[in-house]
Amino acid sequence: MTIDGTPEEVARLLQLYGGGSTASTAAAVKTPKQKTSIKKVSGARAKSESNPTQGNGIDLNEIINLIKNCDEAEEIESAILDKVGQVNRILLPLFVAHQHLEHDQGLTTGEISQITKDLGIPIHVANVSNTLTKTAAKYVMGDKVRKKGQPVHYKLSRRGVKYMEDILKGKTDD
Repeated sequence: MTIDGTPEEVARLLQLYGGGSTASTAAAVKTPKQKTSIKKVSGARAKSESNPTQGNGIDLNEIINLIKNCDEAEEIESAILDKVGQVNRILLPLFVAHQHLEHDQGLTTGEISQITKDLGIPIHVANVSNTLTKTAAKYVMGDKVRKKGQPVHYKLSRRGVKYMEDILKGKTDD
């Protein structure tokens, strides 16, 4: 949380919300025109650790539970999780989100990596990113052009949905 304002404004806010007396706050402030900034870092970190819902409103635990408990759970386990295919494992969270969830946000590489880690088949974020931009590029769509430090939300394309359905039915060209 960041509070910007004059020392008097900050002191008034602190007094209203139990942050101490105005005398102690005023003593800490040197000039009346100086802007003061208060940052609360621990609250933001605690929120991200305790809440599995990411910034785009997708509950990662819901996707993990759907993978483990949906109607196709046995097919998913035998066709994807028990085999050594990184592309299929990376496309799995996108497929489940597409089939079972009512959202159109897509998933970032970090979210996909977290889901695979929680499923017991960890794939590092860099590997997810490389796979989505190279090997699996024909199966996914990004919401924007890739730039360093900017998250891209990936969704399955029609071709990707068909590919995953064929994998689950056992129709592969491997």
